[in-house]
Amino acid sequence: MNNDSAMLRRERSLLVLLALICVALVGGALYLQFFMHEDPCPLCILQRYFFLLIAIFAFLSSRLNSWRGVRVLEVLATLSALAGLVTAVRHVYIQANPGFSCGFDALQPIVDSLPPAHWLPGVFKVAGLCETAYPPILGLTLPMWSLVGFAVAFLALVLSLIRNRRRIA
Repeated sequence: MNNDSAMLRRERSLLVLLALICVALVGGALYLQFFMHEDPCPLCILQRYFFLLIAIFAFLSSRLNSWRGVRVLEVLATLSALAGLVTAVRHVYIQANPGFSCGFDALQPIVDSLPPAHWLPGVFKVAGLCETAYPPILGLTLPMWSLVGFAVAFLALVLSLIRNRRRIA
């Protein structure tokens, strides 16, 4: 039982680390927006939401004392990472194949109508187009970095779920 408790503490610590990384990635996006003047598109904003959802689920699960609760929130974080992965793949595809936009993105009204866009418009309001390519960072575009972040989070969460599948009390 003591070993199980130690494993749960370790799992919770790893979830806090994952949450902090996701928050830091959103912080990096905000730095690029406000200081480098790289305006976020609808897919950028959706990716922010998914990183924040992963962070919220990871932070919440790190506060629980049972494997069952941790597992439920890890599943929700995994689904958020998968949704972010799909969004990032779509964003990379759009930037690799530009030219289908006429200066308006059909996702903009949907993303701008979500409540956080009204609460924090500077963070969650669309200001750019998805096909706008900004200078790469270490050879990768921002959507590619986002894709890497979601892939790492998804794989870490899936491996955690597989490794701890027998620990539900």
